[in-house]
Amino acid sequence: MTLDWWGLGLQAINVLILVWLLSRVFWRPVAGAITRRQEAAQAMLDEGKTAQEKADAARAEVAEAREGIAAERDAILAEAKAALDKVAKAALKDAQTKADAMIAAARTTIDRERNTARQENTARAAELSVEIAGRLLGRFNTPAVQAAFTAQLVEAIAGLSAADRATLIESAADLEIITATEPEGAERAKIEQAVKDALGGTPRFRLVTDPDLIAGLELRSAHFVLHNSWRADLETILKEIENAG
Repeated sequence: MTLDWWGLGLQAINVLILVWLLSRVFWRPVAGAITRRQEAAQAMLDEGKTAQEKADAARAEVAEAREGIAAERDAILAEAKAALDKVAKAALKDAQTKADAMIAAARTTIDRERNTARQENTARAAELSVEIAGRLLGRFNTPAVQAAFTAQLVEAIAGLSAADRATLIESAADLEIITATEPEGAERAKIEQAVKDALGGTPRFRLVTDPDLIAGLELRSAHFVLHNSWRADLETILKEIENAG
C-alpha cells in the first residue's frame, strides 16, 4: 500500500486551517459570551447577595425595632398599671376615709337622736308624772291644807324685806290673792285679814280663783309674784328633773 503524502499534507493543512478558523470565528465569541454570562451571573449573584444582606439587615432592624416596641409597650403597660394601682389605692383610701367619716357622723347623729329621744321621753314621763301627781293632790285640797298654805303665805310675806312689803302696799290697786277654789265667807275674811296683818297695812286687793293652782295661795301684782301652791311645787320639781337630764 502506497501513502499519498501530498494528500495527507493537504488534509493536515485543512485541519489546521479549520482549527484556526474555529478558534478565531467560533470559540473566541463563544468563550467571550460564556465569560460575559459568567460575569453577569456573578454580578447577579453578588447583587443578590447584597440584596440578601440588605434584607437580612432590614429583617434584623425590624426585629430589633419589634423588640424595642415590645419593650416600650411592656414599659408603658407597667407604668400604666402602676399609675392605675396608685389611683385605685388613692380612690380606695379616699372612699374608706369618706365611709369612716359617714359612719362617725351617723354614729354621732344616732347618739344625739338617742339622747334627744331619751331626754324627750324623760321630759314626757316627768310631765305625765307631774300631771298625775297634780290630779292626785287635787283630791286633798281640804280646809286644813288651805289653812296650811295660808300660814305658809304669811311666813313668806314676813320673810320679805320692808322695802318689798312697802312696794306691795303701794301697788295695792293691782294686788291679787290667787286661790285654787272660791273660799267661803268666813274663810275669805280670814285669808284677807291674815294677808293684811302680814303686810303691816291695810291694802286693798282682789281674790281671784285659779283651779290650776291645785291647792294653795299666791300673791301677785304687776311686777311681783309670791308662789305658794302645789302647782308651783310641781313645776319646780319638773324643772329639776329636766335640768338633771
